[in-house]
Parts: sequence; C-alpha cells; structure tokens
Amino acid sequence: MKREKMMVLTLAFSLALTIGWSVAAEEPPWPTKPVRVIVPGGAGGVIDIRTRWLAVRLAPLLGQSVIVENKPGAGGNLGMELGAHSSPDGYTLTIIHMGVMTANPHLYSRLGYDPLIDFTPITYLGVGPLLLAVHPDVPATTVAELVRLAKESPGKLNFGSPGIGTPPHLAGELFKRVAAIETVHVPYKGGGQAVSDLIAGHISYSIEGLTVQLPQVQAGHLRALAVTGPHRAASLPDVPTMAEAGLAGAEFQGWVGIAVPAATPKTIVARLYRDIGSILATPEAHAWFGETGAEARADPPDVFLAAIRAEHAKWGKVIREAGIKIE
Repeated sequence: MKREKMMVLTLAFSLALTIGWSVAAEEPPWPTKPVRVIVPGGAGGVIDIRTRWLAVRLAPLLGQSVIVENKPGAGGNLGMELGAHSSPDGYTLTIIHMGVMTANPHLYSRLGYDPLIDFTPITYLGVGPLLLAVHPDVPATTVAELVRLAKESPGKLNFGSPGIGTPPHLAGELFKRVAAIETVHVPYKGGGQAVSDLIAGHISYSIEGLTVQLPQVQAGHLRALAVTGPHRAASLPDVPTMAEAGLAGAEFQGWVGIAVPAATPKTIVARLYRDIGSILATPEAHAWFGETGAEARADPPDVFLAAIRAEHAKWGKVIREAGIKIE
C-alpha cells in the first residue's frame, strides 16, 4: 500500500513537471527587450506627461527601457489603430482614455479599431473631474444661477471646448441635457485657446480640466462654480460638486488608462497590472496626481473593462441625443 502511494505521488510530480515545462515553453520570459508605450496624441499634453511619468518608474520594475511613442491624429484614432494591431506579445502598450474608448466609436463613422474587442485594458492611471467656470462678468455665482440665466435667454450663453467630441465638449452637452438648457457650443483647436477666450469674455463658460482652469481661478480671472466629480477637489474645497449644486446627473470623470492588444498572454497582463499598481499605490503617485486635481487609481483589469463598457453605452446615448458627429 505504501509503495502504491509512492508511485501515485511520483506520477503526480512527473505530471506537474511536464505541465510546468509545457507552460514555460509556451510562455517565454518577458520582457527581454525594450517596451514601447503608444500615446494617441501629441507630446506635451496632460496624457503625454502622465505617460512619461509612469514610464520612468515602470522601467526599473520591468528591467527594460520603456519608450514613449507619440502618435497623434484623427482624434487619437491613428494611435489607437496602431496599438490595436500591434503584436500581442507584451512589447506594445497603448495609453487609452475616455475619448478614444467611449466617445470616438460613436463620433466617427469608421474606426480602425474596436475598443471593446481589440484591447485588454490593464488599469486606470489617473481619474479626475473637470471644472465648470465662468467669466467674472457673467452674473452667476452658483450653478443654479447659471442655469436660470440660460433658461431666461435660450441660445444667448455659449461655452468653449478643445473641439467637437472632446471630453470638455461632451461634459458640456451632458450639463445642457441634465439642466434642460440651450447654450451654444464653440469648438477651438485646443483647451488653452478656449480658456483664453473665456478670460477675454468672448465665451460665457467652459467645463475644462483643473490643470487648465485652476491657475486662472486662483488669479481671479475666472469664477469656479462646480467640479464634475463625485467629491470636492482638494485644491478647491469651497467649490461644490455638480450633485451638491443640484445636478446629480451631470457627473463627469475624465480618466487615462493603459491597455495591451487583446490576445496578449494573461501572465503578462497580470505582471503589468501588478507593477503599475505598485507604482500608483505610492505616496509619490498620490501627491503627484493630486497636484493636478486627479487621483491615482489602479482598478483590476476586469473592473476597468466593466467601467469602460458602461461608459461606452452612456456616452453613446448622450452623443446620439445631442446629434454630434465628426464624419
């Protein structure tokens, strides 16, 4: 009996070794060469800066260089297409955000990628609200007063954004929809131009990132009315959220994340999530993101994917009802 038991154990051990060798043969060590990160946008923007911050800290954990490659064009679609059709071997990562994953599929008649099929999301990098601000000459010190002003003169007030279909534009359309007001959208070629015109009084209000508008609020050039996140911003503790201001359905969270091509091995996805998550959990990360009104966040891949699917449906509805289309 004892001998039979030993034979069973020996057989089980041999089988385990065989399976282990098989897995090792199928999944070679990774990474053994530099890893690139595609940014679907130009250099110098908020997304690019966050990517480069991550790359510097990820390289030592991977033991390889992490190279950032900017690929702007077509609202981020060119970079996304490149990332989607890259080899699923873990050597090409793609930065994703709300625009390219949940808005562009409803704005463009043709895309070179499917955000819900072609990518495996790894995790968020940062999540943060936008800020509703008005020119000081606009006679509104609260969201309720701005809404009342818009209802008294339909079509008279206008708001700016970095362009059609951008997050600030969609946040503005959501605000209009929830508040039941009619204001005019003025698209610009960038967020800086929109805020410059807001400071000059050429437009009435904007819903933009804190990194763009906060310095102008602090300088007294703009008046902050509300943040679009679920809680107040640490940098603007006296400014209410949209929900606190009476517009619970107007919440908007901008986010940046990272993904790999869909067929990338699960072991690589798990390794990337572990390493990136460890970076985002540091006090340095929380302080660095907090300075720009954002929050370092590392939800697991399955949670991240579920959130993307929910936003994909949400913004599809908003875009259809607002009649927004790019091509």
